[in-house]
Amino acid sequence: MIKIQDIRELIKAIDQSSIEEFKYEQEGTKITLRKERKQLEQVQQFVQQPAPIPQQVVTSIPQQVEQVVESESKSETPIAPAANLHKITSPMVGTFYAAPSPDSDSYVKVGSKVTQDSVVCIVEAMKLMNEIEAEIKGEIVEILVENGQLVEYGQELFLVKAE
Repeated sequence: MIKIQDIRELIKAIDQSSIEEFKYEQEGTKITLRKERKQLEQVQQFVQQPAPIPQQVVTSIPQQVEQVVESESKSETPIAPAANLHKITSPMVGTFYAAPSPDSDSYVKVGSKVTQDSVVCIVEAMKLMNEIEAEIKGEIVEILVENGQLVEYGQELFLVKAE
């Protein structure tokens, strides 16, 4: 009989390897583990070596970067002090979902009122849907991530104006 700890170790080992699919069968117990294609393709694109860049492009890049940085810093409007803004952060690494299902409305929108136990989103980790609660009474001021975006532990998801 395979133990849950053994399965966890298998998942970690496969996740860190280049294996796309793993099948295991023992005494009538079958386990199949697959990596999602989307993640594999992203990793493969990142690992591939870029084509050589012509020298004239290399010399013009620093000037273009300076121009972009200058124009962005001038166009930004000053942001109000965030003294009374509470940040709702992700308690885990996973995928952010704004709604309980693709055809449902979002849990919250900018301007929505929330209480301590209001569900504001879902973070999916290892196929488990984890409801994230506001933990503060207030109003959603800003949503900092997009639906379907991968989020890190501690990453800010929402700004809430506390009441």
